[in-house]
Amino acid sequence: MVEGGGVKNHRLILLAAIACILFAAPLAQAEFGWLNDYKKAQQEAKANNKFLLLDFTGSDWCFWCKKFEAEILSQSQFKDYAREKLVLLEVDFPRAKAQSPELRKQNEELAQQYQIMGFPTIVVLNGDGQKLWQYDGYFPDGAAAFIAELEKLPKG
Repeated sequence: MVEGGGVKNHRLILLAAIACILFAAPLAQAEFGWLNDYKKAQQEAKANNKFLLLDFTGSDWCFWCKKFEAEILSQSQFKDYAREKLVLLEVDFPRAKAQSPELRKQNEELAQQYQIMGFPTIVVLNGDGQKLWQYDGYFPDGAAAFIAELEKLPKG
């Protein structure tokens, strides 16, 4: 009986550990803070005196978008920089992922406003909504070079 209880406790501990692992990754991503509401993102950028980075992407189908995500946006060097200096907005055009009609409409309007011709495209705005920089296509030089480009943008 004691052994049976010990096995049950080990199983419970194992299940708890697995649950922690499964739930930790999404929480870390949410903590990193990609938004999808443009108005909320713009307000946050203005209130915190940060740049607003718009990532126009086809997250579930675009090869170069996935490569850009893996090689730059998901790198710890970029995440650390972004926490301090950026508000991040994903402007996604998925093919398989569900998206609300309101979000789809917002993203289409943003793509039209910034004349997006392909993915990925990065647009950086100041807190007042002025476009400071646009990069069309895959950025091949890595996170450090991408951050260096962002550092060139006019402050204030």
